Amino acid sequence: MTGTTLLEAAPSARPADEREHTEPSVLPIDILGHGVFSAAGHGTAPIAAALARPEPAAGAPGEDWPELAVRPVVDFDPQAVLGRKGLSRLSRTDQLVMAACTLATDGTVAGSTARTGIVLGTTVGSSGAQEVFFRDTFVQERPYLVNPSAFPGTLMNSAAGKTAIRLGFTGVNATVSGGPLAALHALRYARTALVNGHADRLLAGGVEELSTAAAWSWLQSGALRPESALGEGCGVFVLEREGTRGEGRSVLGQLLACESGHADPVVDGPLGVAARLAAVVRRALRRSGLPADEPVAVAPGAAARRGWSAVERRALREALGAVPAERTVRTDTALGETYGASVALQLAAVLGRWQAGQAAPGERAAVLTAVGPDGSVGAAVIARPDPR
Repeated sequence: MTGTTLLEAAPSARPADEREHTEPSVLPIDILGHGVFSAAGHGTAPIAAALARPEPAAGAPGEDWPELAVRPVVDFDPQAVLGRKGLSRLSRTDQLVMAACTLATDGTVAGSTARTGIVLGTTVGSSGAQEVFFRDTFVQERPYLVNPSAFPGTLMNSAAGKTAIRLGFTGVNATVSGGPLAALHALRYARTALVNGHADRLLAGGVEELSTAAAWSWLQSGALRPESALGEGCGVFVLEREGTRGEGRSVLGQLLACESGHADPVVDGPLGVAARLAAVVRRALRRSGLPADEPVAVAPGAAARRGWSAVERRALREALGAVPAERTVRTDTALGETYGASVALQLAAVLGRWQAGQAAPGERAAVLTAVGPDGSVGAAVIARPDPR
């Protein structure tokens, strides 16, 4: 047998995510709109306000819920955005995503819908819909005596698919699972698709809903820090390649780079995961064309999780040095641990902070980071549209 083995073909003994890429350093993706629902309210401005004055988290919302502080989405009225028709057949995740995408595009999209699509990050989709459906298979007289119309809502890609049908998008449609890196993976997927010409416009982001099943699993695992709350939310952003936007459309920010990596938390240990995240952050900055000493804002994603918050802090110190408080954007204090939606809401917080004029002096960009319990790590770099 002829040919070259993978080992022989490798240009370096370093892991693949540490090697240099052939892609040009800076390929900006414009952020032109957003639809955001969180515990702070609707949009990015309430998040920016809530970060300065976080309210105490609410207690368990019902008798079936564990004693766990939660931060549900407030002032969410799907009927006001979507109308009444068919609303009862949508899961909460479906409703959040469909409403967010509708608001992000103002209900319409300029140009061809055949070149417009949706890329969504989530953990498992609607955990609430799955909980109800699978419980019925145990408690009904026969396992098959379940409501068949409820099954589509249990699928992970339900929200992206139903939203595309409603808005008439026939372009790229993808749902990416990845725990706390889900929304970051969605942004990276969307960026790659746009850079390579597979779409003209993509709505990308992440979603996570509160449910009793999820709340119990968080409590039993002990993964949350004692002072942290469990949250939910959805953030979707309209992305296009730089220079393709139409007249009269302003840029809210630019996605310069989106990188990910992995370290084995068992073999490499927490220090190994921190070192890999630091390397990913440095690579993202390098791919963005920003110097290593650039005074960036930092939006950490693991601050609410026991153990992983320390890993993330160590990685950021290693990669960026000491980041002052005025350039640190912690969303968990106001929004709770939103897991699959975390990076999307971190991005929403950064954009809201810039729009409110709260950027620190000299701050031209922000770094969003994420760490997963399996040792997966990621970082995205966002640039201000007008740093002057």
